[in-house]
Amino acid sequence: MTQVLKRVFVYGTLKRGEPNHIWLTTKENGVSQFVAKGKTVAKFPLVIGTRYNIPFLLNKQGVGHQIEGEIYEVDDNMFARLDVLEDYPKYYDREPQVIVTEHNETLDCWLYLIRKFPESMLEKPLLTSYHNTPEQAYSENYADSTADDLFNDD
Repeated sequence: MTQVLKRVFVYGTLKRGEPNHIWLTTKENGVSQFVAKGKTVAKFPLVIGTRYNIPFLLNKQGVGHQIEGEIYEVDDNMFARLDVLEDYPKYYDREPQVIVTEHNETLDCWLYLIRKFPESMLEKPLLTSYHNTPEQAYSENYADSTADDLFNDD
């Protein structure tokens, strides 16, 4: 019996060359295959938040930019592992969104975003694309943080 793969749009640390991409390439996590680069049809605010330099896609559709990222097809095991990474539904939520590929196709993909966030997050620079840099290095040291801690820049 063949399993139907789910499409997931990644815009942050899961993209190729970013710190958490290994989650998509670790065979023990399940099956994952790159489909295409793409961008959201809807505009969203993408911000670098917190002292941990985490990319947050905020659920404020219509604000910000079309977000650039990558589309992957994943099996149920990988989808469950991504839920663990994104701490769904505790921190991130997910919903289907229309993504336009680099080949001008439109695909429905799952997208992780933050529904509950302080309005002050919208005052941060709104990005089109996330890239981990030495100046703003992503840190995994947030594992024991609460949501309030994550949104506090101290």
